[in-house]
Amino acid sequence: MAEKVINALGRDAAYQLANVTKTPPQYGALTPKWLARVLEFKGLEAGIYRVNRVVEGETPLDALCSQDPKKIEIPRGYIEYETKPREYRLSSISTIINVDTKVQDVYSAPYDQTREQLALAVESLKERQESQIINSDDYGLLKNAAAGQRIQSRYGRPIPDDLDELLTKVWKDPSFFLAHPRAIAAFARECTRRGVPPATVNIAGGTFIAWRGVPIIPTDKLFVDGLKNPKAKTGKTNILLVRTGETKRGVIGLYQTGVPNEQSRGLSVRFRGIDDDGVASYLLSVYCSAAILADDALAVLEDVEVGDYYDYTQNPV
Repeated sequence: MAEKVINALGRDAAYQLANVTKTPPQYGALTPKWLARVLEFKGLEAGIYRVNRVVEGETPLDALCSQDPKKIEIPRGYIEYETKPREYRLSSISTIINVDTKVQDVYSAPYDQTREQLALAVESLKERQESQIINSDDYGLLKNAAAGQRIQSRYGRPIPDDLDELLTKVWKDPSFFLAHPRAIAAFARECTRRGVPPATVNIAGGTFIAWRGVPIIPTDKLFVDGLKNPKAKTGKTNILLVRTGETKRGVIGLYQTGVPNEQSRGLSVRFRGIDDDGVASYLLSVYCSAAILADDALAVLEDVEVGDYYDYTQNPV
């Protein structure tokens, strides 16, 4: 049967007169960066933060506690400080963005090409900042957790008992767990298997599952087998428990205050000029670090397996 011919203007020709509605550039590698929202930050005057600790003992200072009127001698003493406290120095994360001014001049409607390039670059630097706070050899949380604050998962998979053990390590007002999304899914499966589904909480504009009232914050910077987005069904990762806040002697992020051309916390964007080919150049820099004020502000659950699944018709073991 012959195809019916419609005597009307075709779609291909009509398309040439149509206005196409467009989105701004969509960059799939960007994440919500929840850690930057839930971690307390402190601005520095000169890029250096010294953590003055007290020399630890059984009690800070001996004291008299008695109802016997004959015992009137009050103990004397003082609080000893560390003579060589740790100092944290801000690290810089930088990149340079080039924009052809001819492209900027001609192709900046409806979206400004320079603004979109800089916006994506800023988000990329913030992604690297979050990764460094967790993984930096110098100040990263994973590498700087105290030996006594590290525990091994009991069976590989993250079970409620493991997170309870983390809570015994950071029991002074814990703020949040931090885990890869696949580790969170693995923990949720274990809870489902035992009939104790975790509750949900709303903080920092997001909704998260929680254990014992402590939210579990997702980040892909706690790698699975060294990868943000592993393809394998199995893999090992870590789960952190954090107490944040300077007044709580917790973990805090550090940044430089008052940097020139500051666009956001500790992040500057500087125009470097236009070369002979008409290419404009911009320098983006963020200055950051993190400090652990007390050993018990951070604990790590190590060697967490994310790939265990179950047949829920069977009884849990």
